[in-house]
Amino acid sequence: MKIATFNINGIKARINALPEWLQEAKPDVVLLQEIKTVDEGFPSELFEDMGYIVEVHGQKSFNGVAILSKYPLEDVTRGLPGDEADEQARWIEATVMGDTPIRVCGLYLPNGNPVELDSGGKPVAGGKFAYKLGWMERLYTRAQALLAEEIPVLMTGDYNIIPQAEDAANPAQWEGDAAYRPESLTIWRRILNLGFTEAFRARVQGPDHYSFWDYQAGAWNKNNGIRIDHFLLSPQCADLLTDCQIDSEVRGKEKPSDHVPVWVELAA
Repeated sequence: MKIATFNINGIKARINALPEWLQEAKPDVVLLQEIKTVDEGFPSELFEDMGYIVEVHGQKSFNGVAILSKYPLEDVTRGLPGDEADEQARWIEATVMGDTPIRVCGLYLPNGNPVELDSGGKPVAGGKFAYKLGWMERLYTRAQALLAEEIPVLMTGDYNIIPQAEDAANPAQWEGDAAYRPESLTIWRRILNLGFTEAFRARVQGPDHYSFWDYQAGAWNKNNGIRIDHFLLSPQCADLLTDCQIDSEVRGKEKPSDHVPVWVELAA
């Protein structure tokens, strides 16, 4: 089973590029982020005609996540538990009913910038950085609950986290950014240390592997990228992992997203 994550940065802008990639890459399941539309505005029929079941958790103009699956989906839920007042569409999960059922969670983790700190160096309450860290704490709690079920689970999407220096072409450029601050990385590591496998690094080592290049300053042509789109696998899911790769060439095509797809192959 081939499962991909792809921050498309707007379904309207990627209305041609996304189907083209789907036809070339042939993923069985895709977790999309930043669809930037309400549920009714998502062109579900386009993807249904390609053989996909479509589940959407949208939001007007911002955020929004979706699942495309060639396998039946069960127990679809929307919204990350832990804060009923949070209206941002950043989380969707479902069970993909293949030969081995896989619980898939698609996420769009908050960017967190600008980083606003008080005089004591603590995140300002109500600020974007505080929201990012609070969301990550909720993710930690959900991750614990998923692991307790002892089933194959993966959490994937745009984490807006640069795990370590080799995941940025120019690490110094990201010093102080919410994606690379110690507060963010501390929670990321706590989640990993629950027992998750970071799929890409389980298969590929070394620098120069990125999933995002800014539209500004010729980042793509200079290969000034960062790796912020990740797969975290439960032990039962990690046992099924056969490959994980980044489709970086998609960034060089017509009207690209600033992100590219990342995918895993599972023996499921």
